[in-house]
Amino acid sequence: MTTFSAVVTTGIYCRPGCGAKPLAENVRTFELPAGAEAAGFRACLRCRPYRVAGPVAADAPEMVCRAVQLIIAGALDTGTEAALGARLALSPRHLRRLFHEYLGVTPNQLARSRRAHFARRLLDDSELTVADVAFASGFGSLRQFNREMRLVFRASPVELRNRRRRADRLAADGGLMMRLPFTPPLHWDALLAFLGERAVPGVESVHDGVYRRTISLDGEAGVLEVRRGGADHLLLCAHLPFWEGLIHVVERVGRVFGVDADPAAAEAALAGDPLLGPLIADRPGLRVPGAWGVFEIAVEAVLSQHGARPRVRRQLGALVEVAGRPVPGLDGGLTHLFPSARTLAGADLAAAGLPATTARTLHELAVAVAGDETLLDPGASLADLTARLAACPGIAASTAQQIALRLGHGDAFPAADRTIGTTLLANGIFEAAEEFAARWRPWRAFAATHLIAAGVPALAA
Repeated sequence: MTTFSAVVTTGIYCRPGCGAKPLAENVRTFELPAGAEAAGFRACLRCRPYRVAGPVAADAPEMVCRAVQLIIAGALDTGTEAALGARLALSPRHLRRLFHEYLGVTPNQLARSRRAHFARRLLDDSELTVADVAFASGFGSLRQFNREMRLVFRASPVELRNRRRRADRLAADGGLMMRLPFTPPLHWDALLAFLGERAVPGVESVHDGVYRRTISLDGEAGVLEVRRGGADHLLLCAHLPFWEGLIHVVERVGRVFGVDADPAAAEAALAGDPLLGPLIADRPGLRVPGAWGVFEIAVEAVLSQHGARPRVRRQLGALVEVAGRPVPGLDGGLTHLFPSARTLAGADLAAAGLPATTARTLHELAVAVAGDETLLDPGASLADLTARLAACPGIAASTAQQIALRLGHGDAFPAADRTIGTTLLANGIFEAAEEFAARWRPWRAFAATHLIAAGVPALAA
């Protein structure tokens, strides 16, 4: 778990590993940079803690984790704490109390801190103008941007841009390059292989250590590329039609690769398990892979109910050909945008060659999501999300758990996953997967990811 240290005599807070050595009696600790800033401390210029978001404390209630994910997704960009609380069935006062207790900040303070930190990274890494940085970071006006940056960093955006180091600047052959910092280690090979095996033909590709995909922003096409950058960061190159709201693009990419997650708590809790301990030792730093598109992941999970991985990929490719929007002029096998739920609900799924039962389930899901976008709301509890998905005709309980795992629910466990079953049998475990996995609560998604990694040769370290 990342803990940020603040020195009361200097008013500065640092990330772990900073060379500063203050007296212990002068140090206060905070789980998040936002907490240190709310207490009046400013970021260290040497270790630059604004480059690491910091994961939510492992002992934080599920409600707090859900609220944080909604804030990251932009719930407070234009909304209020009251609206956020209503979405979680909490009063604003109770929501603020939970945030103060577990994070040391209010929801609004956390949102403002993340925007300011993202803007500082853009000022360091990119050549975007100050105005573009403001709107890319989710600020509503230049005046608001200047005010928040002075509050957090004690300097104007122009002054901060002038302070950046020469090595900070990232050059890209077209597009915008950014660092995606993480707490080491991160098992890039296993994570990339997981995503590569599930890559949607025409929409995603993994080649020569680079993950690429098409995305849609307000109806316009863009392309993202992610590769290993260094011991503590990935590199994102974004080719987008506009920069407004870039912060949410980067946050979503970060969730795919788990850069804000710290698996240390899960690894420590499960390291002594006879089955998982050796798997964790083989792949230290493996994160639970997230998802760019929630509907996209749901479609893949439904198809996986009835077929092995190669067949699922063929079916996904056929769906994209039939219902996806073509994006001409791209290389590397990228040809289409993944179809929306509304588009797929009206598509001729028989033309994609799907079996009648699978086509019917997929159509029902697309209609349900098109009519109610909250069906796949990542802010829902695990119980609520899986219950609503399992209520859709044809969707099995394990499929709902598979979707929940990719949406970031730490205790999701797709017991019927073929690879999980294969790994358990290979280790002499004949007990039902659901019952056997009870010993791994509340880290079952982490356990499932390691079981899948161990069961597929392509994911071997």
